[in-house]
Amino acid sequence: MPSFAAWCHAMTASSLPLRPLNGVTVISLEHAVAAPFCTRQLADLGARVIKIERPDSGDFARSYDQRVNGQSSHFTWINRSKESMALDVKQPLAQQALMQLLATADVLVQNLAPGAAARMGLSYENLQALHPRLIVCDISGYGADGPYRDKKAYDLLIQSEAGFLSVTGTPDAPSKSGISVADIAAGMYAYTNILSALLLRNQTGVGSHIDVSMLEAMGEWMGYPMYYAYEGAAPPPRAGAAHASIYPYGPFATGDGSTIMLGLQNEREWQAFCTTVLRLPHVASDALYASNALRSTHREPLKALILECFAALTAEQVLQRLDAAGIASALVNDMAGLWAHPQLQARQRWCTVASPAGPLPALLPPGINSAFDYCMGDIPALGQHTASILLELGWTQHSISQLQGQAPA
Repeated sequence: MPSFAAWCHAMTASSLPLRPLNGVTVISLEHAVAAPFCTRQLADLGARVIKIERPDSGDFARSYDQRVNGQSSHFTWINRSKESMALDVKQPLAQQALMQLLATADVLVQNLAPGAAARMGLSYENLQALHPRLIVCDISGYGADGPYRDKKAYDLLIQSEAGFLSVTGTPDAPSKSGISVADIAAGMYAYTNILSALLLRNQTGVGSHIDVSMLEAMGEWMGYPMYYAYEGAAPPPRAGAAHASIYPYGPFATGDGSTIMLGLQNEREWQAFCTTVLRLPHVASDALYASNALRSTHREPLKALILECFAALTAEQVLQRLDAAGIASALVNDMAGLWAHPQLQARQRWCTVASPAGPLPALLPPGINSAFDYCMGDIPALGQHTASILLELGWTQHSISQLQGQAPA
């Protein structure tokens, strides 16, 4: 039985479910996180995404771990609704197949090693002459020029280079993000740039080149601490899970062993916090805590006072008081808590997708649109769609067997 993606794209355009990117074909030479995260967003909106993978091992994110019924957690997360085509793009027949695909495509996305795509004839300059409507999106660590252009880049290295580690962690030690934040940032900017390029092509009739660097994506996200440290000023201090400059704003333990996160934004909330949550109204007028700057300066004695109060309460009791006072708060959830989050359940944000390991739960993309439903297609096996795509391109079974190294001598 064909996969959902193959079935979906075999349908006529008029019978496809209404989605914004119906009819858009994306070819992606992708691995790891940044480019696959970008192209999955495009697939969510109905684009046909053909993922080119190495025949022997595929996207190396396939082997990061085996946490999802034997499949990689990273790969499961960002590769649904795609078709997998196994091509050794260094071989002549595979290069021929790739160039045929690009003649049918709207977008090429790649995050290969620096210079690798250009060496294969896949630079924008070369492809634009052959396919003027093609949009080419190159994702790299540092961009297409400059002294760092040839440096390899991985997520943690960019977190470090962009100064993210300098403002994240405790006063004693920097910490990386618990997720691939630099990859995700680059993937999201690639995604939005591709949407913009598609809109622009509707006006001009020609494609364009998009050059997205992980460093610049993270640099944008680091705007607040950069400006905080403007002209050599001291940067925001590392404050663990607490806010660096607002207090109380951070995690606090409760008497039942849980941790809640709360955040105060203004003096009105400080008054309500002291009166309704701590039930110590006199603290609101204590000279030590008369402003946010003073509360930040004297955060240790204030923290001790808050923890003493919370020690006699459960997390639920603290949250009830915070809600009554109009103070923003949250549970410090773990992954089990996120899987079972009642808000996600109530809003019906879960569905099931097919995979080589069987059906799996998947969180629907953010943003509920009244006009269309997201495409939530299969997670592909390595090379699952190679033959069917080549047949679409007019290849014979013999030629396909030659490409796959199975033809008799």
